[in-house]
Amino acid sequence: MSTESQPGTTPASTAPVVRLVGVNKHYGALHVLKDIELEVTKGEVVVVLGPSGSGKSTLCRTINRLETIDEGSIFIDGNQLPEEGKELARLRADVGMVFQSFNLFAHKSILENVTLGPIKVKGMKKSEAEKLALSLLDRVGVANQKDKLPAQLSGGQQQRVAIARALAMQPKVMLFDEPTSALDPEMINEVLDTMISLAKEGMTMIVVTHEMGFARKAADRVIFMADGQIVEQATPDQFFTHPQSSRAKDFLGKLITN
Repeated sequence: MSTESQPGTTPASTAPVVRLVGVNKHYGALHVLKDIELEVTKGEVVVVLGPSGSGKSTLCRTINRLETIDEGSIFIDGNQLPEEGKELARLRADVGMVFQSFNLFAHKSILENVTLGPIKVKGMKKSEAEKLALSLLDRVGVANQKDKLPAQLSGGQQQRVAIARALAMQPKVMLFDEPTSALDPEMINEVLDTMISLAKEGMTMIVVTHEMGFARKAADRVIFMADGQIVEQATPDQFFTHPQSSRAKDFLGKLITN
């Protein structure tokens, strides 16, 4: 009797946390993702770089079906991501997402923002959710702001609350879509420091960013995208010192001269 798994599935124990197979995405005539093949293993920090319009954010948003795909398959911890329904909601709960904008509920306190998901989606008791939320708010350095409304916090503090909110769902992977791009320069480091701490603790992370310092410091692997394709993959040291493709060399050259 064969012990092989069925086509299109991978035993969860051996599966990468995130796997994209032949993923294509169009916006009308614009082909924004072209035959994307990607695997991210448990505990790996992958930073996605590339010029504007290269497909970085679209790639990030397809991984929890915020963007649909036209072709291909996406797997989370060995399970194929369905297009809709309860199974999609269940798998999506395994994927934390932090956006450019903080997307906090303006009329709810910081503590309520973080407890909402565990209570409503995971059925956690309020007391348990609050205990979890307080520990996470402490972890990102804003526990003393728990009773305030989002508008009473700085942008950097709000983004750290958004990270705590995503972590409260106890995800298997965290996606960051340019999480510092809406912040004032002095607030960027406090968010990046929080993300570096997560990376050191072993959180599986896919980070779309323009922060080259973070990529050098925290990434296990850099993925460079251009024109909807993954052009190059390398360790940070290899990518920044010896880029292989002309597109990557051009991209890095403009960063250095600007």
